[in-house]
Amino acid sequence: MPHQIPEDGTLLPLMEEFYTIQGEGFHSGKAAYFIRLGGCDVGCHWCDVKESWDAELHPLTHADAIIEQASNYPGKAVVVTGGEPLIYNLDYLTAGLRQRGIQTFIETSGAYPLSGIWDWICLSPKKFKAPRPDIAPLAGELKVIVFNKSDFAWAEHYAERVSSSCKLYLQPEWSKADEVIPLIIDYVKANPKWEISLQTHKYLNIP
Repeated sequence: MPHQIPEDGTLLPLMEEFYTIQGEGFHSGKAAYFIRLGGCDVGCHWCDVKESWDAELHPLTHADAIIEQASNYPGKAVVVTGGEPLIYNLDYLTAGLRQRGIQTFIETSGAYPLSGIWDWICLSPKKFKAPRPDIAPLAGELKVIVFNKSDFAWAEHYAERVSSSCKLYLQPEWSKADEVIPLIIDYVKANPKWEISLQTHKYLNIP
């Protein structure tokens, strides 16, 4: 039977949840509780969590249980990711987390309408399913995955659509890191509004 996911966001397909160190972007190095939701139709061929794509594989879990679990850890920041988390209504989940004094961060492709109350929005746009235009101005962080040279032009396209205070990051796609890191270094040196984001958790062998 396909999941019947209520529109109020009280039940969510939970792939995994774990306490770790944020490895990427602006909040890299900080303790955070990760909530990974199943379900994604963006279809990045280099995605390192393809098992998240099919929401049917992941149990519907009450948001109250997720909130309770997140509250058990000393780090008071939650990263909601996926899959593509904005497929679902995240108002209930984020309201409950914030009532517990937990900061709410999201990583999204921006392909779906924004829901939830967020302390930080990381927009990571994908060519396979472009972001909605109303998401970009709200992002605190723009993180573009660099797989080949054409991704620099893609990055600049979205840099024009975010706010002037948005942090700009270029991140090498892990399997192509040796090839693209030198390109990213040269690009950032020539275009210093950008910074480099690395998947430090992979170098440190942190989940």
